[in-house]
Amino acid sequence: MKVLLSLILIALIALLQYPLWLGKGSWLKVWEFDQQVLAQHEINQKLQIRNTTLDAEVRDLKQGSDAIEERARSELGMIRKDEIFFHLLEDKKNTSQASQVEEGKP
Repeated sequence: MKVLLSLILIALIALLQYPLWLGKGSWLKVWEFDQQVLAQHEINQKLQIRNTTLDAEVRDLKQGSDAIEERARSELGMIRKDEIFFHLLEDKKNTSQASQVEEGKP
């Protein structure tokens, strides 16, 4: 009788423990969700930094003409009306002779 009662109690304890370890809201699922939340927090931080940078750039473009002028100069190659544009090209022949002179070769 005692053995049967012990087996029944062990079976009941096992049935009560099943949802805790393997069921819908088990510890494994909670751990997996926690890992997903941590990964999403990292992604959100990176996106927040990017958004802050873009927001600052948009504000700068709206408020001042310096940022617009800088972009026009660097990305589009634009110059002002009263400026003169000089494009200097290096001559490959002269640069090779200059490097030989620096090395001590005539």
